[in-house]
Amino acid sequence: MEYTIKKISELAGISSRTLRFYDEIKLLKPARINSSGYRIYAQKEVDRLQQILVYRKLGLSLEDIKAIMDNPDFDEIKTLRSHYRALLIQQQQLSKLIDTVEKTLMTKEGAGSMTNIEKFEGLKRERVRKNEDQYGTESRTLYGTDQVTDSNQKMLNMNQEKFQAFEELEEAIFVQLKKAMNTKNVSSIESQKLARMHKEWLSYTWTTYSTKAHVGLVNLYLADPRFVLYYDNRVGQGGTQFLKDAVIHFTNK
Repeated sequence: MEYTIKKISELAGISSRTLRFYDEIKLLKPARINSSGYRIYAQKEVDRLQQILVYRKLGLSLEDIKAIMDNPDFDEIKTLRSHYRALLIQQQQLSKLIDTVEKTLMTKEGAGSMTNIEKFEGLKRERVRKNEDQYGTESRTLYGTDQVTDSNQKMLNMNQEKFQAFEELEEAIFVQLKKAMNTKNVSSIESQKLARMHKEWLSYTWTTYSTKAHVGLVNLYLADPRFVLYYDNRVGQGGTQFLKDAVIHFTNK
């Protein structure tokens, strides 16, 4: 079956202008141009558009989507399974978040009360949601959808004691980073303690640890102004750079 640009735009719920733009950037080319000069799309293009829209829902940029889908090693079945898992996790998170908001409203309106456990579960889901909103695209590009999804699930599975320890360690890292910066030496005892603490902090959510992934993360920190602000605002200018250098020294030992 073939579709005109108008028909496929209605089918997908996007504008014809968007489809023309996808054609211009060679993300989604029509199957052919008919004698009247109209773009015509076949089933292959419909399937590709579906994948593009799923990626967009997951927060990926058009540039990243094109790079992934044009990769000769692109595995459509494996990718769809990964998307399916990620969407199920998001569905569960959204459902639980809605439940938390409903109970909060009931509490505020005097119609019910939230237990500490319910409040704690809401905090975890909110942290995962915030991380996804702010850094989800970069994380999935760096580590892959499966690893990010598994990491999110690992956080959601934390009990209250472990989640509290995770957050306390994050605060302790800021304190240790200040101490390490005062030494002005990335090989100092304080600096290497900082790197070990950062590794331990990652282990709370990472399913597997590797020095390569650790270095990749701190390189991402320094390349992303949001991460630079996050660390430098807490410990002073140069904090993100020092953390990166300390981790690289630690992983090279």
